[in-house]
Amino acid sequence: MRKTGRPTMIDVAADAGVSLKTVSRVINGEPSVDPGMAERVAASVQRLGYHRNALAASLRSGNRDTIGFIAADLSNTFYMAVAAAVSAVAARDRMHLVMTSSEEDADTERFLALDLCQRQVGGLIVVPTADDHAYLAREVELGTPVVFLDRPGSGIPADAILLDNTGGARAAVAELLAAGHRRIAVLLDRRGIFTMTQRWAGVEEAFAAAGRAPDPALVIDGLHTPAMARDAMQRLLDSGDAPTAVFCANNRVTIGALEAILTAGAEVAVAGFDDFELSRLLPRRIRIVDYDVSDLGTRAAETLLARAAVPATGSQTHLVPTRLVDRGGIH
Repeated sequence: MRKTGRPTMIDVAADAGVSLKTVSRVINGEPSVDPGMAERVAASVQRLGYHRNALAASLRSGNRDTIGFIAADLSNTFYMAVAAAVSAVAARDRMHLVMTSSEEDADTERFLALDLCQRQVGGLIVVPTADDHAYLAREVELGTPVVFLDRPGSGIPADAILLDNTGGARAAVAELLAAGHRRIAVLLDRRGIFTMTQRWAGVEEAFAAAGRAPDPALVIDGLHTPAMARDAMQRLLDSGDAPTAVFCANNRVTIGALEAILTAGAEVAVAGFDDFELSRLLPRRIRIVDYDVSDLGTRAAETLLARAAVPATGSQTHLVPTRLVDRGGIH
């Protein structure tokens, strides 16, 4: 009697009365198998309910039908939306997506990237945290394409899919200045992050074009969570001279700032970078630097697949445009 549990190739071979090697050749689609034996193996597979062990097969032959995606922070819905777009392209080409996160740590990014390469994934999409990606040079030489997303990498030839961070922030702050606001707060995540550096540059450009400069007392950075942004905004509201407007450099900062502003009933104009879930249901109008988030993921995946098909030593930067849109406000 066959042992309990999932049927194995050994079970199939015994049931069909053929060798284990013959079963392996049939299951792997080798053409040189005797048709009669192939029919017997197929009948046994059906009868026993055998399923090929895809994990074991991938360990033997590599995971070239898999895309590895290293995000920076899985708590940010932005990366989940990007992953959904990457997954759609992967599914279209009958590939798989493996997603993980560096949690904004360079050492973790390096470990994850090299681990995925060791598993022979078909390519990597990386949101860079490390300053130098030369550690991937050998993998690129061996044919593993790499595409950087949201931030540029360095040290290896690789494409980058970026947002127009500077232009979007510049447009949002310029609009607040044109509306006559004199005290504009600026709330940012860590300035060392590429997107924050670019968005801060846009803020400075907007002020310079208006013949002004940001008030250092109204600029707060290092706000990595909505709670941190809420507390920072609350401190500004409680100060003797509260801002009349605020530019928030990402969606989590916007959510935190809005929590403080709406709870206090403060009259503060809000402009934020990145849309977020339920923004249309806000009780007051805000301005959002919006873009097609799925376009980022789609471009990254399609660029990766193109590089895998036709490897190249060069690299290109693709810039995804932004636009200012209204959100919230019940009419």
